Amino acid sequence: MNKPTTDDILKKYGAKIESQMGGYNSRGSDASLVGGSEFGSRESGVGSGFSQSYEKFRESMLPEFSRYEGWCKSLGNLFKIKVGEKDRVRIERNIEIAHLNITASEVVVFSTMLLFLTLFGGALFFVGVWLLTGAYSLMFSFFIFLFAIFLFFYSSKTPERLAMKWRLKASSQMIPAILYIVIYMKHTSNFEKAVGFASEHLQPPLSADFRKIFWDVEIGRFSTIKDSIDNYLVGWKDYSMEFIEAFHLVESSLYEPDEARRVGVLEKSLQVMLDGVYDKMLKYTHEVKAPLTNIYMLGIVLPTLALAILPLASTMLGGAIQWYHVLLIFNILIPFMVVYMTGSVMMKRPGGYGESSLLEKNPLYPNYKSNAAYLKGILIALPLFLIGLIPFLWRYTAIPIWLGTTRDYSWSQLGFGFFGDSGVFGILTDASGNITGPFGPLALLMSLLIPISIAMVFVIVFKSKTKEILGTRKKYKDVEREFTSSLFQLGNRIGDGLPAEIAFAKVAESTKGTATEGFFKIVNENIQQLGMSLERALFDPRRGAVVFYPSQLVSTSMRILTESVKKGLQVAARSLMSISEYIKNIKKINDRLNDLLADIISDMKSNMTFLAPLLSGIIVGLAGMITVILGNLNAMFEGGAMGGDGIVGAGGVQGIISIFDITKMIPTYWLQIIVGIYLIEVVFILTSTLVTIKAGRDPLQVTAETGRNLKVTMILYAVVAFGSIVGMTVIATVALAGLT
Repeated sequence: MNKPTTDDILKKYGAKIESQMGGYNSRGSDASLVGGSEFGSRESGVGSGFSQSYEKFRESMLPEFSRYEGWCKSLGNLFKIKVGEKDRVRIERNIEIAHLNITASEVVVFSTMLLFLTLFGGALFFVGVWLLTGAYSLMFSFFIFLFAIFLFFYSSKTPERLAMKWRLKASSQMIPAILYIVIYMKHTSNFEKAVGFASEHLQPPLSADFRKIFWDVEIGRFSTIKDSIDNYLVGWKDYSMEFIEAFHLVESSLYEPDEARRVGVLEKSLQVMLDGVYDKMLKYTHEVKAPLTNIYMLGIVLPTLALAILPLASTMLGGAIQWYHVLLIFNILIPFMVVYMTGSVMMKRPGGYGESSLLEKNPLYPNYKSNAAYLKGILIALPLFLIGLIPFLWRYTAIPIWLGTTRDYSWSQLGFGFFGDSGVFGILTDASGNITGPFGPLALLMSLLIPISIAMVFVIVFKSKTKEILGTRKKYKDVEREFTSSLFQLGNRIGDGLPAEIAFAKVAESTKGTATEGFFKIVNENIQQLGMSLERALFDPRRGAVVFYPSQLVSTSMRILTESVKKGLQVAARSLMSISEYIKNIKKINDRLNDLLADIISDMKSNMTFLAPLLSGIIVGLAGMITVILGNLNAMFEGGAMGGDGIVGAGGVQGIISIFDITKMIPTYWLQIIVGIYLIEVVFILTSTLVTIKAGRDPLQVTAETGRNLKVTMILYAVVAFGSIVGMTVIATVALAGLT
C-alpha cells in the first residue's frame, strides 16, 4: 500500500470542504455550463438552477422596460418592416444591452404607428373644431406635425435611451463587480464561480447581466461560459474598455502556474479598472463644461431674453402670436430640446463611477414610492393657486356677473389714482366687443402664485418622500466610511489565529463610540448569548446584524468572510484586508473625481438656482412695464390728452395706436405663468443632468436635489419678479405722469 502524498491529502480534504460549503452554488452543478473549457479546470461549474429565475428577475426589476415591451408587442406586430442592416444592428445592440424582449422591426413599426396615429388624431381634432366653430389654425397644424415627427424619433430612440439608463446604473457597479470576482478568485481559482458569486451579491442591473451570461449558455446560445462572457463584453467595447481589460486579466490569471503571479495578475485587473475610470472621468470633466454652458445659453438665457420682446412683437404683428403659441413653444418644444441636449451629454458619461446602491433594497423604499404626500402638498398649495386664478376667472368666466361686479376696476375707482386710469386686472374690451387681457400689474402679481403653488407641491412632496430615506442612507454611508478600518482590524485579528467568532468580540470592544460599534455588538451578542453560528449571526432574517445594517458593502464583505473562512483563517484574513485596501483606493479616487466635478456642478447649479430666476424675474418686470406704458398711452390717446397740440397730431396718434394696440398683445398674466412653469421644468431637467453626471443614475438623489433646487429657485424668482414688477410699474407710472 502506497503512502499518501501531501497532494493526495490536500485533494481529499479540499474536496470534503467543497462538499460542505453551502454558499451560493449549493443549488446543484452542471458541467455542461463549463463546456470543457479551462474555466472549469480547477473546480466544478455553477449550478444550472442558478439562472433559471433570470426571466422573473428581469421582469420584476424592469417595469418601465416591460411597459415599452408591451407597447412594441401590441402595435409593433400589426405589420412587418424590413429594417436596414446598419439600423438593425444598432437597434438590436441597444435591445440586447437593455435586456428588452423585442425585435428591431417591432421598434420601427411601433414608431411608425405613433406617427400615423398622431397625425390622424390631430387631423380629426382640427376637422371637428372647424365643423363646430369654422375656425382653423395653421400654426396648430404645424405643431401637431412637429409633435408627430418628434414622437416618431423619440420612440425609435427609446431602446438607445433605455440602454443608456442601463449602462449608467450598471457602470456604477463595475468596480464592485471586479472587486468581488478578484477577492473570490484569490482563494478559489474558478472564474465561473467567481462571476456567479458576483452576480449573487451585486445589485441590479449588472447582476442581471451576469445572470444572463449563464442563461445564454443554458438556452444553448453559447456552448461555453467563455464564449458567453466574450459576447457580453463586446457590448462594453465602445463604452468601457477598462472593464473588458480587467475581465481579460482575470481570465489570464487562470493560466498562471505560480500562485504569487496569479494573485498579482488579479490585483492588476482591479488597478486597471480603477486607473481607467479615473482617466476617463478626468477627460470627461474637461469635455462636459462647454456642452453644459451651451445648454444653459440656448436652453435658458436665449429663450428668456426672447420672452422680453414678445409683448411688443405680438402687438406689432396684430395678434398673430397668441399666449397658447408661446405656451407650446416655451413649455413643450424648448424643454424637449433641452432634454435632448442634456441626454447627449449624459450618454457620453464614462462608466465605472457613481452611486451603486440599489434604492429598492432600502427598507423605507415603500415610503419613497408612496404618493400620499401629494394630497398634503396640494391642500397646502391650493389656496395660493386659487388666488392666482382670480384674474383668469374674472376674464374667462361669468363669475363677476354672477357676483354683481364688473370684470375690472380702475386704479382711480379704488383710490389709487396715482397709477392712472388703467384697470387693476387690465381686462379690456376692443372695438369689436371682444374681451382681452388680463394686462394689469395686479393680475401680473397674482399670476406669480400659479407657478409658486405648483413648485410648492413638488417641494413639499419631494421633501416628505426623501427626508427619512436620505437619513438612513447617510447613516449607512457613515458606517461604510468607518467600516474600512474595522474590516482591517477584523482581518488582523483573524490573521493572528483567532477564530472569527472571537475576533468579532475583540473588534466590538475596540470600536466603541464609532458608527460601526452597533454592528459588531449585534454579531457578538448573537454568537455569545443566542448561540448562533457566524453565518446566522450575520444573516439570520430576524436577528442577523446585516438586517439592521442593510449596506451593500457590509453585506458583501460579510458574505465574503463566511465563504473564505471555510478555506482557512489566513484566507479569510487576506480577503478582509484586501477589501479594506481596495475600498480605500476607491474612496481616494471618488474624492478626487468629486473635486474635479465640483467646479462644473457648482457653476451649473448657480446658473440654475441664481442667474436663471434672477434673469426671469427681471424679464417679467420689464414685460409688465412695457404693458403699463402702452396701456396708459392708449388711454391717453383715446382720451385726447395728447392729441392736437400734444406731442403728435391726430394722424400720428391713430398710427401709434394701430401699431401698439394693447388688445393685440400677449397678456402679461399668461406670459409670467409660462416663464414660471418653464423655470420649474428647467430645474427638473438640469438637476437630473447634474446628479447623473456626478453620481450616475440615482433617482433618490435626483428627487431630493430637485426639491431643494426648486425651493431656492422659486423663492428667488418670486422675490425678484415681485420687486421688478412693482418697481418698474412705479417707474413707468412716474414717467407717464411727467409726460402728461
